[in-house]
Amino acid sequence: MKTISIPYYTSTLDLHVDEANLKAVVTAKMHEYKAGKTEVELVHEALEHPIASPRLRDLAKGKQKVVLVTSDHTRAVPSKITLPILLDEIRQGNPDADITILIATGLHRPTTEEEQRRMFGDAIVDHEKIAINNAFDPDQFVHMGVLPSGADFNVNKLAAECDLLVTEGFIEPHFFAGFSGGRKSILPGICSQETVNENHSYKAISSPYANTGVLEHNPIHEDMLAAAKMVNVQFIFNVALDGQKKIIAAWAGDLEKAHAEGVAFIRKWSQCPSITGDIVVTSNGGYPLDQNLYQSPKAVATAEACAGEDGVIIMCCSCADGMGGTHFEKLITMGTVDEIDGYLSKIPPKETIPEQWCPQIYARILKKHPVILVTTYLKPEEVRKANMIPASTPDEALEIAYQMKGRDASVVVIPDGVSVLAVKE
Repeated sequence: MKTISIPYYTSTLDLHVDEANLKAVVTAKMHEYKAGKTEVELVHEALEHPIASPRLRDLAKGKQKVVLVTSDHTRAVPSKITLPILLDEIRQGNPDADITILIATGLHRPTTEEEQRRMFGDAIVDHEKIAINNAFDPDQFVHMGVLPSGADFNVNKLAAECDLLVTEGFIEPHFFAGFSGGRKSILPGICSQETVNENHSYKAISSPYANTGVLEHNPIHEDMLAAAKMVNVQFIFNVALDGQKKIIAAWAGDLEKAHAEGVAFIRKWSQCPSITGDIVVTSNGGYPLDQNLYQSPKAVATAEACAGEDGVIIMCCSCADGMGGTHFEKLITMGTVDEIDGYLSKIPPKETIPEQWCPQIYARILKKHPVILVTTYLKPEEVRKANMIPASTPDEALEIAYQMKGRDASVVVIPDGVSVLAVKE
């Protein structure tokens, strides 16, 4: 019997699989990568040697209004380490710069002060100017033009009106944007709900290029990149993280070229051939990404790449913060997966409902694969309403899957489905 630890909320859950059934445990090589330097050293090194760009301190000279965009509570960006160094770098160039830290929420709820203190540290919360993007407040945004898809581009005024716009984030495979990081800090990070919704329309999500690891011809990525250029992102800082959410690499500099180098690293260290199993067990990487069901299609999409025909997917996701959005909850529980997909397919891009892309992706997967959801925070009836099968432990879920697929079913385990880029060969 093999015991495998599955990330779950702030800890792990144990999965026990008979070795005769276990076909593979799929992990990103990145979790084994050793940088040979401390996290702080990696941050300083990236800032000292920016890619295709002057140093941030040089860009800051003579710039009065500086906006530094960072991620919200749903992302594991190690801002407690990176933000103080970035702020110091800016002030090295201009000690009197008026700096605003702008939290990129996309369509998520506002980040609480408690969460800010956990993410940034008390000193930054107590002494720095912090603003939170609110996609639902039209007064926060200014219209800057039309994106390649035809979507209207409305971005936070603070970013549009500053003298220097800087973003920080981390890069990982993304289930419809190809990869996170770089341009994604702007769209969806600090855009209005109308812009985010249209970027995530049924038509865009349905594109065969809107997929994990794909940037070329990806309409979602193309709009995101155009948005970041239009608002004049002058400097980005992105990191790669291992399984313990520790920095193992960092890139700084030009919007496209620095991001491209980060993407090349992530692709090299996270990509692996998909291994097909009758049952695929995965997680959303634990906290903070498994706070709600809305975030969990990321890992389910990875499992989909490894699930055989009619294969069963087991998803471990705490959902400590519930379903994760009133629109998502309403859509994912509105009927059968065919009814959900049929309803969403009729919605024009400019009328896209917030959060509809996750029910759309779930519907696509659920048409082919039963999904067993391991959670101790959602009630079983809530899980069933979302067209999934409830379980309270990985072992309970595996037993349910065996009953569906047979006792000799092959099992593939992807402990962290967010960090793996599974590619069919």
